[in-house]
Amino acid sequence: MQKVGYFKSIHVKIVFIYILLIIIAMQIIGLYFVRELEQTLRENFQESISDRISLLEFSAREEILKVRNEEDDATLEQSLRSILSGLNSYDIKEVRVIDAKNQILATSDINNQSIVGQRSTDELVRLSISAETPFDNITLDSDRKRIWVLATPIKSQGEVIGSLYIESNIENVFGQMNEINLILAGGTAVALVITIVLGILIAQTITRPISDMRKQAQAMAKGNFSRKVRVYGNDEIGQLAIAFNHLTNRLQEAQSTTEAERRKLASVLTNMTDGVIATDRKGRVILINDPAVRLLRIPREMVLNRPIISVLGIDAAHSFEDLIHSKESMTLDFSTHERPFILRANFSVIQKETGFVNGLIAVLHDNTEQEKIDMERREFVANVSHELRTPLTTMSSYLEALAEGAWKDEEIAPSFLQVTQTETQRMIRLVNDLLQLSKMDSRDYDLNRDIVNFNQFFNRIIDRFELSKSEHVSFQRMFADTPYYVDIDTDKLTQVIDNIISNAIKYSPDGGNIRFGVVVKDNLLKVMISDDGMGIPSENIDRIFDRFYRVDRARARSMGGTGLGLAIAREMIEAHGGTIWAESEEGNGTTVFFTLEIEMDEEGEWD
Repeated sequence: MQKVGYFKSIHVKIVFIYILLIIIAMQIIGLYFVRELEQTLRENFQESISDRISLLEFSAREEILKVRNEEDDATLEQSLRSILSGLNSYDIKEVRVIDAKNQILATSDINNQSIVGQRSTDELVRLSISAETPFDNITLDSDRKRIWVLATPIKSQGEVIGSLYIESNIENVFGQMNEINLILAGGTAVALVITIVLGILIAQTITRPISDMRKQAQAMAKGNFSRKVRVYGNDEIGQLAIAFNHLTNRLQEAQSTTEAERRKLASVLTNMTDGVIATDRKGRVILINDPAVRLLRIPREMVLNRPIISVLGIDAAHSFEDLIHSKESMTLDFSTHERPFILRANFSVIQKETGFVNGLIAVLHDNTEQEKIDMERREFVANVSHELRTPLTTMSSYLEALAEGAWKDEEIAPSFLQVTQTETQRMIRLVNDLLQLSKMDSRDYDLNRDIVNFNQFFNRIIDRFELSKSEHVSFQRMFADTPYYVDIDTDKLTQVIDNIISNAIKYSPDGGNIRFGVVVKDNLLKVMISDDGMGIPSENIDRIFDRFYRVDRARARSMGGTGLGLAIAREMIEAHGGTIWAESEEGNGTTVFFTLEIEMDEEGEWD
């Protein structure tokens, strides 16, 4: 989270607002106080001057109206000068007495006596005489100081007989206001200093818990729920701090629960054998577990945020809406020419209580083995049915002919009975082979193991076939008489070797050779039986050990085979812990190999 600048912090804002409000309040109060005080001082000053002017007006009126005796009384000018001389004070600068004709009769300014007898040019004097009412004005004197000029008429019996002109030093009042303003400004400055200190302290009481909650919120954003906000009081901010701590506890519990559920879900998804893919509401992949990555064989980074229909390879045939409304599983075929690979996908919609679709979950299961088993089962049933139908059809035809009277023909009846007997023996062999394979599939058998000299054991089997084989096939033994001991079930291994040698004799041409070899390598006994037959195509070599599989079905069936011999041989060799395989080149014969664990550390070689 970005750090808050000092001048942008709420602490500074509160102090600034607090100081601003105090300044505004003090300015309003100061302006009102100064204006009222100035008005009061001016009114008091003017009333003081007016009171003294009233006495002066009375004296001047009496002197003007007085009838003078030239022998005994002083002149009007002398009398008025005497009256004005008593008005000398700091407040009054000059007083003039003017008659009704605007002639100056007297002045209190000793240095300005030359104006006496001259006509007054002052506008206020003229107005006061003509309008019979006082006029005043504040103006500046020669020293640039403010003076209050007052012109008031002198009346007698309702008639204006003259006017008094007064100049008073009102600058003293403004000087007092300046002193008061300085005192008020000093008081304001002291008050602001105290206000700033108190504002900082008051702001801290508000911003400190808020700052603590901010730090706690930052810690919570990083996943730290251990811090707690300090509660400084029981006011609204204190209640907020308590609620914030309670919220922290609840978030910690919720986060612990969510983390536990997440771990459970992650463990479940990781340990599932099925693949799981989750999407958002637009069908984009937001989660995929490791089994799904392995099943799809796509890197995780290439799956996330891609449409699920594209990931599953069904975008050409289906849309995301089709998957949402799908009620049945879907088969996904990723098979190649080299190997089959089939997946089964089940889809489940993630919905809110309101029905709004939040996404989709797809569960993938590897269905290859099941499909292979089902296919093998169907093929097995079809093969068994086919193998049984052929002899049964033959027997039914011959028995029907016998029933219709062929049994009376001494030449035909024995051959028909011989064919029926042959087909019956063939079905018996088929059923016995099937029973043996069924026992081996269910592991319902025991190996009667015994340690034998394999070379002697192998020679006895070869000798038995050599006595009964036809003259057109010859045997070649390509192994020494060195004893190699193996732990085997002689009956079951005899059946394996008999089956392989029988096939080699069946498919060997006239004059062909059947070669037998034994070699020991890495504590394994490797046995070889090779013929010069027609060979097996390379695309079929891996399937000759499958049940009922024949490269040439017509020829194999005519030779009396059931197609189960090599399948039984593989089951028996694997039961002994060995492996069996074949190598062949079409037209150049076939070689069958199988291995057994050797009991003695002896080695032999054959070429």
